[in-house]
Amino acid sequence: MVLLAHVRSGFALSNGTYGSPRMRRELQDAGLVVGRRRIARLMRDNGLQARHKRRFKRTTDSHHAGPIAPNLLDQDFTAMGPDKKWGADIS
Repeated sequence: MVLLAHVRSGFALSNGTYGSPRMRRELQDAGLVVGRRRIARLMRDNGLQARHKRRFKRTTDSHHAGPIAPNLLDQDFTAMGPDKKWGADIS
């Protein structure tokens, strides 16, 4: 029960992201000697499941058939006066 209390508090402090390997390291740093499989069993039996990282989803399609804006500046950023050339960064 003491170990389960430590596991629950560590899980809550990690915002639900720690699985059994990282939870084992946290408990060992706190001075508790416990195995990963025991922590995994305790977490499974009590419904503590770590959240996974989201998979990377590419949102840009560089090979499209849409129109491409012309490069009017062509890396020449010198201007004859104020308000003649404008630049922006969308990243």
